[in-house]
Amino acid sequence: MRNRSVVQRVALIAAPWLLIVLAWYAVRASGLVSPALVPSPHEVLAKFLELMQTRLPHDILMSTQRVLVGVVLGIVLAVPVGFVLGWYQSIRSFVDPVINFFRALPPIALIPLVIVYFGIGESAKIAILFYASFFAGVIVMYEGIAQINPIFVRVSRTLGASDGEIFRKVIVPLTIPHMLTALRVALGVAWATLVASELIAAQQGLGALIQDASSFFQLDIIYVGIICIGLIALIMDLILRALARRLVAWQERIA
Repeated sequence: MRNRSVVQRVALIAAPWLLIVLAWYAVRASGLVSPALVPSPHEVLAKFLELMQTRLPHDILMSTQRVLVGVVLGIVLAVPVGFVLGWYQSIRSFVDPVINFFRALPPIALIPLVIVYFGIGESAKIAILFYASFFAGVIVMYEGIAQINPIFVRVSRTLGASDGEIFRKVIVPLTIPHMLTALRVALGVAWATLVASELIAAQQGLGALIQDASSFFQLDIIYVGIICIGLIALIMDLILRALARRLVAWQERIA
């Protein structure tokens, strides 16, 4: 029975990916799009294996490193800022329009200014990823904090807890799910912004790989770069979801 359950779970996970591959083959075979414009899945896989012998591992490492640095810096600042905005409504009302103004600006539009202020080195790429991660994290963080039921604080005060104890034993545990959600959203936004950040004179990275391939109309390489970005982002998200389940399991038990 247990083996059957495992097989069903694996089949359920694999089914959508198989459907995507079948649809990919179907589009290519239908004649609606020129086969020259849609490389087949097996051609993309062959190019992936070929690139794994040359530049792809280093490109993956460089892009992952940039994303992680940008996201960590962004979230480290976004968590306290989001907490203050979420907990103090007067400050939130004052700052909220500014936060939403900058959040709406596409990072790619800031590239000329980033080059002026940070040059074309790694700091410029990190700055773009930091920008995207910070504002995404702040929004998620303060929206989550603002929804915390104040009854938890009132009950704690009634039981004689000090402000420090309330913060450590009530507020921090309640904010952990929002921190993890902010991190997940920031990671997704950062990976979505990666190609834009690597437009800044990048020689290595998945964004650079895609840009180089587009210059020579190498569609199979473009597909490889896009799929790698999606897969790495998915793996990171699954890891964070598993971590979140472990860290907030006490809330589920209470519920």
